[in-house]
Amino acid sequence: MRIGVPTEIKTHEYRVGLTPASVREYVSAGHDVLVQSGAGDGIAASDDQYRAAGARIAATAAEIFAAADMVVKVKEPQPSEWVQLREGQILFTYLHLAPDPEQTAGLIASGATCVAYETVSDGRGGLPLLAPMSEVAGRLSIEAAGTALKSYSGGRGLLLGGVPGVAAARVVVLGGGVVGTHAARMAVGLGAEVTIIDRSLPRLRALDELFAGRVRTRYSTAAAIEAEIADADVVIGAVLVPGASAPRLLTRAMLAHMRPRAVLVDVAIDQGGCFETSHATTHADPTYEVDGIVHYCVANMPGAVPMTSSYALNNATLPYGLALAEGGIAALLADPGLLAGLNIHRGHITNQAVADSLGKPCADARTLLLG
Repeated sequence: MRIGVPTEIKTHEYRVGLTPASVREYVSAGHDVLVQSGAGDGIAASDDQYRAAGARIAATAAEIFAAADMVVKVKEPQPSEWVQLREGQILFTYLHLAPDPEQTAGLIASGATCVAYETVSDGRGGLPLLAPMSEVAGRLSIEAAGTALKSYSGGRGLLLGGVPGVAAARVVVLGGGVVGTHAARMAVGLGAEVTIIDRSLPRLRALDELFAGRVRTRYSTAAAIEAEIADADVVIGAVLVPGASAPRLLTRAMLAHMRPRAVLVDVAIDQGGCFETSHATTHADPTYEVDGIVHYCVANMPGAVPMTSSYALNNATLPYGLALAEGGIAALLADPGLLAGLNIHRGHITNQAVADSLGKPCADARTLLLG
């Protein structure tokens, strides 16, 4: 199969779909890899390094999309990219379709087979291709919060960990999954007071064991959220419903009960955000204020650390990508976890959570593939 790797074009996105090491694995497996010139610049991987790994270099993205049987990316295709996709072509990348009807319509019209990293499952309820970026985003969320808390960023002027004799900042983490756990680890490490709110009692028990009393845990109810955010300096939105739009846990009315110039970091913004007042921002202009509360809602947070992110992502995606390259759509039929990643195939939505979020019909993926 011919694999294409275009340069990412989302604002301040410096990751790359395949590292040189991954290219070498594809080439060793007998595949032809075409990489756009400069695609690896953000991770200090030169065109010569890609050539040494066995790739051919293309001058433009148009060459990539025209020639590739499978396009491997990091972020969702932008409008100029989805119009270049075609029927029979596989797109393997993050999609986050639930809050994005425009992209969904573009991918449906393309006729391409679109496999989303974020809904590939491991059979145990885990999301193995989302997990590495969730780990990065969770850790970055605390760094972002620390910056946003500073007075020059509009925040309360607090140091997350405080100093002897001065109280540390209070951090509330909504969601105890991968993002929330890594956010809590960073916040605890800096000396902040941390509370994790989640609706799974088994998960709360596991977090109590993991942190050994260094965090507070609370069962998620509207009353618990209202009580905790009233005293919070930072709230991290880390909730996830696989494939679906994130639930809105904080309403605008709740902001009035928060401390002035407190910070909200919405890591769920890729799935529409878990705060009513959230809208996507970029690394170039990451924050805005609503009712005296600072919002950080960057939609591609791991793009700020592309070297860490690209290698972590490739570690997870490589075996799945190789399976798709070897078997095409047959690989989807052979692996239920990979089949769970199929969001769109030949003009049909095939993921129920995506379809429900967009109010669209959902086709049975296996029936479509066999047809």
